[in-house]
Formats: sequence, C-alpha cells, structure tokens
Amino acid sequence: MSMPNPQPQPQSQPYQGQGQGPQGQPGPQPPQGQQPYQPQDFGQQQQHGGPATATATAPPPQPGPAPGGGYASPIPVTRTHLGHAIVSEWTKIRSVRSTVWTLGVMFVLVIGIGFLTAFALSGTDFVGMPLLAPGLFGLMLGQICIITLGVLVVTSEYGTGMIRTTMTACPKRGRVLIAKSLIFFLLAFVMTTVACSVTALINSVMLSGQKVPSYVSKVDAFKGSVENGELVASNSQWLGATVGAGLYVALLGLLALAVGALLRHSAGAITTMLGLVLLPLVMALFMLGETLEKAREVLMEYSPLNGLASLYRIPMSEDQSATGWPLLGILAAVTAAALIAAYAMLNRRDV
Repeated sequence: MSMPNPQPQPQSQPYQGQGQGPQGQPGPQPPQGQQPYQPQDFGQQQQHGGPATATATAPPPQPGPAPGGGYASPIPVTRTHLGHAIVSEWTKIRSVRSTVWTLGVMFVLVIGIGFLTAFALSGTDFVGMPLLAPGLFGLMLGQICIITLGVLVVTSEYGTGMIRTTMTACPKRGRVLIAKSLIFFLLAFVMTTVACSVTALINSVMLSGQKVPSYVSKVDAFKGSVENGELVASNSQWLGATVGAGLYVALLGLLALAVGALLRHSAGAITTMLGLVLLPLVMALFMLGETLEKAREVLMEYSPLNGLASLYRIPMSEDQSATGWPLLGILAAVTAAALIAAYAMLNRRDV
C-alpha cells in the first residue's frame, strides 16, 4: 500500500511594490490587467504603517492652545486708552454715596446760606457791599465739601483695597490719575458754578434797586457797580461770582485730590487741606505787633479765602481793587505742581 505523497504548495511572496525587490533587485511585476495598490484614506494608511501621500485629505483645524503653549482667550482683545479709564472713573464717582452726600450738602450750604443772607439784608437801603457779595458766606462753607470729595476720590480706594483692582485693570498708573483728575474737576466745576449762579440770581433779585450814597461811587470796590444812583452788578462781577468762584473751588478740590494721592489717608489729607485753607487767615488775625505787620499782610493777601473773597469784590487785604484772578492763577500753578508730584510718586511707590 502506497501512501500519497503530498505536493509542496507554492509559498506566496510578500508584495514589494512596483519596481523594487529584495536587495535592490527588480520586484515581480503585477499581472496584466491588475492595478497596483493605491491608498484611499489617510487614516487607513497610517493604521497600516504606509507612507503619507499628497492625495490624502487633511483633517480640519481644531481649536487648541496658542503656539508656544500659552493660553488663547476666546474673548477679543481691545487696546485700551484714556477714554476707557475716564468711563471707568465716571462710573465709580457717580455710583458711590459720598459723591451724592457731599454735593448735596454743598448745594444746601451755598444756596441756603446765600438765600438767608439776602433775605436778612433785603430790608436795608444799602447793604455796604457789592450786589453779589452775600453769596460768599455760603461758599466759604460749601468749599469744604468739595475739598472732602476731592480727597475721598483717591483715598477711599486705598482704604478699601480697591486700588489694587484698579491698578490691575489699568497698569498705567498715570492714566488712572489723569482720568480721576479730569472727571472730578469737571464735576466739581459744573456743580459749584451752578450753585453759585443760583445764589447770584437770588441776590440780584432780592437786593437790586438799592439807593447808593454819592460817596460810594468813588470807592474802588464799587467801580462799575452804580448806575443812576442804584446798586447793580457789572459783567465782571457776574463772571467772578459764578465762573470764577466755580473755578477757584474746583481747583481747591483738585489740589485736595493730589494731596490725597500723596498721603493715601483720608483724615490726614482732609486735615492738611483745611489747615492750608484756614490757617493763613487765622494766623494773620493774631499777628498784632508792628514787627509782624509785613508777615500779616503777606498771609492775608495770599490766603485761599482772600482769593475767593476777591472774586466777589470784597478782598480781605489792603488792595480793595483786587479782582481775584491773579490769585486764581497762582492756585492753578500750585495745583499743577502737586499733581506732577502725585504722578511721580504714584509711579514709584507700590500699591
């Protein structure tokens, strides 16, 4: 019995590709009518380990981290400028209670005392002062409210720690100080000018028509204030008692803001400003000796209260023709110097 001899089966050769065989020899040619293998999908080709071809379709780009590994925020980035800081400071100053209270008390003091003074003087023939001068008495107290608000605009943020958030949102500290100064100055000037204008109208209505003695027209303080024997207010007096007084008090408030930025303490800055406004006049009143006469005149002439009184044509110095505008220029120069010092210190010190 013979056993069947198994026939050897031909071994299949691995596909080497067209034109290349082992050891650089030409590989077997595909049979006629059969096309060589062509990859149809990029992912399938990668799975089989084959090389990538130019005909593979690239996947769509997916959102991911920024080049270099940094965080890419989906929120569009906008370059900020001074206008953004001004809008921010306006939002803060109109949303805190201290602004409403200080400005409200200022209006009550200026208009209320002005009305009471005019009402008390309305029964006399001649009040002995220019027509709009009674408006000074209420403003002497009302200016303290503006000074207090100027200090609080800066120091309240230091007291609550909000200044760190402000400086983080706006790293350019000088821009923050400029925005605060612009917003506060415009607000203080407009509000004070409105209050002084209302008081001037009250005085003009209640005190006009006074019969003036003949010698009054020769006094320097009343030049241009007498027409047909009656007391009137000239254009320069109206300008000084409204716009001039508003500028003067607004500059005092701006100076208080600069002092607050330098001291960073509410009580200390308010005390410093009250001393600056009141102390020169109080010291001059107690300098009675002849040896102190020169110092008394200097303190009296350059005291802030004398500058404000001169705008109402009732100066406290010996120069009765003073209009107050030169002292307003000196106050503007001092305020500018204080703001420059506050700007430099704000950039040097830590918050």
